[in-house]
Amino acid sequence: MAITHGLPAGFNSDAYDVMVVGAGYAGSVVARRMAETCNSKVAIIERRGHIAGNAYDRIDEAGVLIHEYGPHIYHTVNDRVHEFLSRFTEWTGYQHKVRANIHGQLMPVPFNHTSLKLAFGEERGEKLYQKLVSTFGENVKVPIMELREQNDSELEEIADYVYENVFLHYTMKQWGKTPDQIDKSITGRVPVFVGDDDRYFPTATHQGMPAEGYTKLFENMLDHDLIDVFLDVDVRDIMDVSESSVVVCGKPYVGEVVYTGPLDELFRLDLGALPYRTLDMQFETLDQDQFQPVGTVNYTVSEDFTRITEFKNMTGQVVLGKTTIMREYPQAYVPESGQTPYYAILEPENQELYCKYRDRVAGVLNFHPAGRLAEYRYYDMDGVVASALELSDELIANQS
Repeated sequence: MAITHGLPAGFNSDAYDVMVVGAGYAGSVVARRMAETCNSKVAIIERRGHIAGNAYDRIDEAGVLIHEYGPHIYHTVNDRVHEFLSRFTEWTGYQHKVRANIHGQLMPVPFNHTSLKLAFGEERGEKLYQKLVSTFGENVKVPIMELREQNDSELEEIADYVYENVFLHYTMKQWGKTPDQIDKSITGRVPVFVGDDDRYFPTATHQGMPAEGYTKLFENMLDHDLIDVFLDVDVRDIMDVSESSVVVCGKPYVGEVVYTGPLDELFRLDLGALPYRTLDMQFETLDQDQFQPVGTVNYTVSEDFTRITEFKNMTGQVVLGKTTIMREYPQAYVPESGQTPYYAILEPENQELYCKYRDRVAGVLNFHPAGRLAEYRYYDMDGVVASALELSDELIANQS
């Protein structure tokens, strides 16, 4: 892998069989597979000054490994995804746990047996838990909608508590919505876990953290003689996409193009901007070994931030006398402002606008939108890797 900041003089796109826009999961997975499976020469064009996309991590001034764009917790039930990524990293045994700060009391999320006893008291909480067990069985997730459907006042009380104290105010902060604007079908899916397992991903067969960090994972994935990475390059300065072709550096490009950026920004927002939520992430280094008992604490009924992440709790890194935490403040995304678009707002009118952008490239047979931005959807890490593996399967099949 060769990494260059900026495009060199005389850059020739014709020297590459594949051009990938974006060095995050979607782009890097496709780049690696095309290079090693098809012997394709691949150019990765990345607007930022680093690889790894939003999974990028780095050592801060205190010596703590932080996730620059917010916490990334690896978990999957997909064996193919796990086998592919495990070629490029060892994994720690980290099991993610989340607490909700509810009026100063830290309770497990999803709401479980322990949470019930903390919320309702030891005796009454146990009674309510036994009613859940007798109704639904143990070690199952039950949406609060199902609690309400039982026409039982005690189960409705649990549903009301979880809705009000775990879901409502947190969601209002996260999405900038009032209660009447929150889709009731989403509200009803908020779960209660009938059991004692307090892991956030109890059914994930594979979970942990990359032993040397996410950036190192990407360095290993892109470490191939046929992959060149060009950082600090805005692809819009060199690429134009029409309804039938791709032009790079003023010449038609006939190789494959895998585009992982926002489609609306590729077309200079000429049909309007696709709305997102972004996050103002504020990091703070503290002169203490540990700030909170778990990696993530959600502030569900107080504060104007949504959660605090403590990175050492997730990575297992030992840095004596120092820890770095991060608070997340959600806000509306302003296009072309330097903010990071994190969460697509999947309202019908926004999806309709996305389809108009997508229709523009539908006839460009060598142009492939991939990943959460180009597809205007939400992916967990394993989901975007799975999607990229499937796309590369198709591209590989077309080469044979």
